Amino acid sequence: MRRTALNLAIPALLISLLTPAILAETPYKILTDTKVGGEGGFDYVYADAAARKLYIPRGGASATAPGVVQVFDLDTLKPAGTIANTSARGVAVDQKSHHAFATSKPLAMWDSKTLAPIKTIDVDGGPDGILGDPFNGRIYVFSHRAPNATVINAADGAIVGTIDLGGAPEQAVTDGKGHIYVDIEDKANIAVIDAKTLTVTTHYDLAGKGGTCAGLAIDVKNSILFSTCRDPQAMVILSATDGKILTTLPIGSGTDGALFNPKTKEVFSSQGDGTLTIVKEESPTKFSVEQTLTTKPRAKTLTLDAKTGHILLIYAEFGPPPPPAAPGERPGRPPMVPGSFAILTVGK
Repeated sequence: MRRTALNLAIPALLISLLTPAILAETPYKILTDTKVGGEGGFDYVYADAAARKLYIPRGGASATAPGVVQVFDLDTLKPAGTIANTSARGVAVDQKSHHAFATSKPLAMWDSKTLAPIKTIDVDGGPDGILGDPFNGRIYVFSHRAPNATVINAADGAIVGTIDLGGAPEQAVTDGKGHIYVDIEDKANIAVIDAKTLTVTTHYDLAGKGGTCAGLAIDVKNSILFSTCRDPQAMVILSATDGKILTTLPIGSGTDGALFNPKTKEVFSSQGDGTLTIVKEESPTKFSVEQTLTTKPRAKTLTLDAKTGHILLIYAEFGPPPPPAAPGERPGRPPMVPGSFAILTVGK
């Protein structure tokens, strides 16, 4: 057969038509498993996509080895610095002031461009989770004990108020329009905060659909919340406007984080059982579990690199459990295998 211009154009046209569908069906996978080492416990991980930095707070390994915030280049995952003497759980960065904060006690505050320390801030409670809200340039520091939320002015580090959330807060999200939403882990509800008045305006009851909720994500455009819960193991999807529950979907065991990628309209829930549940928002009222990816045990917190669309999770390997605790004593934890701490990069 003669190869005419029309003959050549037809295959090219078919490829162009099929490529979006093929890409849409491409499953997520682990792209890299990068051992970075370091000692001490770990909890949240935070990607500053604009500055291309990845922050990982590490608790103190011992009395002589205080905690640090490890900083990595977000593109190469090579070490890019540390925030010394900072035993923290989470990090947030205010993009306008370029000030970063970690939930140590006292709070650490530094310049996100240079990593130079600015000051420390004395706060009450037990700093744990953290959220930066661009609506009015404030940082929300969450604690399981009172005060449940301490609010910081990102520009100068001044405390502007505290909030009683009525329970133990876990993950929080902002709509950037004056509303903060917070998972209340021990009450099976979501607290709604007015960012102007720093008051709780209502609680969205999860009505037995989900309990011990530890992850929360938001689709700002469509005003949808995704709360990931441990008991029962479910993602509760509800309206951010009025708290109406739209549906629930199954997830893995031990969720401790969730996020929404507005570019792909996908929700991700990371679980301690070593799975990542990926939910597709097909429309503002239709949702489905798209994929369950096997990751690593204890890879239960995650962050989004908004530039690449990659999901980053952290984990470590642990040895055998210690002998059972004596009556009245707290059970011990298995020891972390030295040098095993790693960063997982998930993408297509």
